[in-house]
Amino acid sequence: MRLPEAVAEESMSADERHSLLARAARHGQAYLEAVADRPVAATVTGADLRGALGGALGAAGSDAAGVLDALAEAARHGTIASQGPRYFGFVIGGSLPVATAADWLVSAWDQNSAVYAMAPLVAVVEEITAGWMRDLLALPDHAGVGFVTGCQMANFTALAAARHEVLRRAGWDVEADGLAGAPAIDVLVSEESHYTILAALRLLGLGAARARRVPTDAQGRMLVPELARMLGERSGPCIVCAQAGNVNTGAFDPVAEIVPLSRARGAWLHVDGAFGLWARTSPVLGGLAAGLEDADSIATDGHKWLNVPYDCGIVFCADPQAHRAAMSLAAAYIVADARERDPHEYVPEESRRARAVPVYAALRTLGRDGLRALVERNCGLARRMAGRLGADPWVRILNDVVLNQVLVRFERPGADPDALTREVIAGVQQEGTCWLGGSVWHGLAAMRISVSNWSTTEEDIDRSAEAILGVLHG
Repeated sequence: MRLPEAVAEESMSADERHSLLARAARHGQAYLEAVADRPVAATVTGADLRGALGGALGAAGSDAAGVLDALAEAARHGTIASQGPRYFGFVIGGSLPVATAADWLVSAWDQNSAVYAMAPLVAVVEEITAGWMRDLLALPDHAGVGFVTGCQMANFTALAAARHEVLRRAGWDVEADGLAGAPAIDVLVSEESHYTILAALRLLGLGAARARRVPTDAQGRMLVPELARMLGERSGPCIVCAQAGNVNTGAFDPVAEIVPLSRARGAWLHVDGAFGLWARTSPVLGGLAAGLEDADSIATDGHKWLNVPYDCGIVFCADPQAHRAAMSLAAAYIVADARERDPHEYVPEESRRARAVPVYAALRTLGRDGLRALVERNCGLARRMAGRLGADPWVRILNDVVLNQVLVRFERPGADPDALTREVIAGVQQEGTCWLGGSVWHGLAAMRISVSNWSTTEEDIDRSAEAILGVLHG
């Protein structure tokens, strides 16, 4: 099947289009059916993939079916099976089947979801989904909600709103006048803040290095007395960045205690809840995230614990006016419908994918009980992994397993623990039963295990634990 040489004069027939889409569906289904049993790591090198897919781009087009077949064959060996049940590396949730299917619809529709006039269905779905999430997570009904590419851009969007508001209170219009000559903003971040917070500060012209680091405890939680001391050292515009779910330990900053300190200083409180925010769906775990309902802004990911496809991040701003003021743009050819919500007013993008649609499909299919069960089950599986590994005398669990993160260190007599830990990580990745990554925690090399996938079972945990211990003792 070859695309016509003059696309403007001759289009693909309905039968050809149907055949091509059906072929893609078969390839996708075959991939998903095999993902649970294949090695989790890629089994070819970058050089292999370049050899299979590269070469000069010819003047004549290639057969469309052949292009799909080549990509599908490369994916069998060149992808990481993060969609499968034994991927524990980064905090990546495998896509729920209904979310994957909804995302295929999104590609077929090919809607630019910037404004209602371009994509009425998508704008309404986004509005509905935003309301569901505010309710599900017990956040303010009036909060602004935007769907962005990931928590990086959710943090950026929230901190742009924060920058707008704290400078507005100081009499400065940063959107109109920029930062040159603006009052200085005092930014306080956790010593354990994720690097995406610092990247957002850099992109916003606030400077990553100028942010003041608040010390943390042994689990990575912000020390409230230290924050209080640092807040009292200066006056003027201020932003505080806390986190819900440390990327290594899963620990939460004590947001309920941070809120009144921030309010007393007149600071904007932002919380990076990339995966920890979803603890609020569980009565058992919700206490970890107490106080988030009073934060000024929160960032999270859908493609982590909600298990929707990449890419999907979500930002919540308790002050929708500040949110829209930081993001809104205008053009003569865009005529807003006052009765409808234009999604682009809550995000940095104009041309944007309908990423709220898979979120809608996931939430509607799971319901409250299904999402709660997913989160609680993953946390239980993390505890099971810690118990299985921690029973071995050569294993030390470095964190309190309060959520879905497990930090592991290997300490065999006579061996350097840092070197041994890195050797075990590399050995497990090569062995293929599961995939997990390494980290450094308070100067110590550690294996980091993140349990975030809807399809992971106790059998997967036990099988993976056996593989890890097999590499350790092999």
